[in-house]
Amino acid sequence: MWKLLDQVFNRFKKCFSRQAGFHWFVIIVIGFMIRADTLGVTSVIRDLAIAPTSYSTMMHFFRAYSWDSNTLRNQWICIVKSIAPIWQEDGMTVLVGDGVKQPKEARKMPGVKKLHQESENSSKAEYIFGHMFGGVGVLVGNIGKLFCVPLSLKLHDGVKSIRQWDNSEEIYESHVVEMIKDGFKSAKIMGRSIMLLDRYFLSVPALKKLEELNSANSHLLHILTKAKMSCVAYTKPGQYKGKGRPRKKGDSIKLKELFTSSKEEFKEATISIYGKEEKVQYLCHNLLWGQKLYQELRFVLVKYKGINSILVSTKLDLNPETIIRLYSYRFKIECTFRELKQVIGGFSYQFWSKSMPKLKKYTKKGETHPVDEITCKKTKELILATLKAIEGYVLCSSIAIGLLQIISLRFSKDINKTSFRFLRTKSNAIVSEATVACYLRRNIFSFISKTNKFSISEIIKDKQVEPLFYEESQAS
Repeated sequence: MWKLLDQVFNRFKKCFSRQAGFHWFVIIVIGFMIRADTLGVTSVIRDLAIAPTSYSTMMHFFRAYSWDSNTLRNQWICIVKSIAPIWQEDGMTVLVGDGVKQPKEARKMPGVKKLHQESENSSKAEYIFGHMFGGVGVLVGNIGKLFCVPLSLKLHDGVKSIRQWDNSEEIYESHVVEMIKDGFKSAKIMGRSIMLLDRYFLSVPALKKLEELNSANSHLLHILTKAKMSCVAYTKPGQYKGKGRPRKKGDSIKLKELFTSSKEEFKEATISIYGKEEKVQYLCHNLLWGQKLYQELRFVLVKYKGINSILVSTKLDLNPETIIRLYSYRFKIECTFRELKQVIGGFSYQFWSKSMPKLKKYTKKGETHPVDEITCKKTKELILATLKAIEGYVLCSSIAIGLLQIISLRFSKDINKTSFRFLRTKSNAIVSEATVACYLRRNIFSFISKTNKFSISEIIKDKQVEPLFYEESQAS
């Protein structure tokens, strides 16, 4: 286990132009993996017994120029591909994408804006001020236990104008389109992939961007999503005769009506859904969809426990039963977001900048955002550094939770040998991320004091205060 961690961190070394930056990266990620609370980076200092005087230096890491978020993110995807048991369907890697909103009340934090929350949970406010992240993960494991390892978590909303300041040639678009772009970047490293998305992402701009990216890369990425019940599709146009422009579509079909008008055509099958064998009824049609786009998609109408759903895939030859089973895995990214918040504290950052204009909570329609009026180069650099710190914090947290998941899949037998956690019921064969974190927390100082051959133990020892005290306490 410790050997694997040492090998993984050493592969990140080339992403840093300065050795000090790499050392702080190791300490921060390991600290996120083992910390007992989520009170910012001070919890890392406490739980790893780092010298308190190192606090300012550690905070400076997140804004340092010695590393780049994109380089670090790409290296993490390569590492996951090489060491994790990637789940595949029909020779395709299964990616999962979704957005996550994090409340933030800071008035001088880049990217904070008013967000609408659609939830059946009455405890959630309808509108919040905070950050909107777009996340892409990959399914790893086996049919008994699947994790969604986060590959990319980036701010997708409220930062479009700020990102343009770095003179990048890349054009930043809407949250839906950025999700497709992030998924495609992951697919370029992972290989041919299919990405599971919820119905929010079935849109004409998303399909246009997907086709644009795939046209130059031999259809590297497909998406599998869900349609609204009010969805309208079209048959293919008949054979063209006569003068004038050929028709792009045929007759319109309200898919909701097919549940009653074509109920005799539904097939019944037993499919594994949410870990259980369930009987479902389905009807499959390839139809055109999208105003002025009319792209051919595979629609699968599903009846399951009295609930009707419409699933959609851009891969026209994908088995309908596979589509139904695959979409049931989409909730795995929700589980990852939960563990990222509760176990790792991945969104507990508090980075802000004095250079950032104060957030206006009540703005008039059409009013220019204060950020758009900034012209000072130094001010732009400071705000960009703060944005980098926010995404860097979340990236380190993503790597930490991903490593916990991979350790769980590979070393659960070793962790389960001793009962070190009180559990009401017998643990599963594959332990949870929280159990792995607890195991590492209990054994980290023993590992550091007994092993000198691994570079990560030397890095931590070098930053600790009175390391001999901890060695003696472990020995006693």
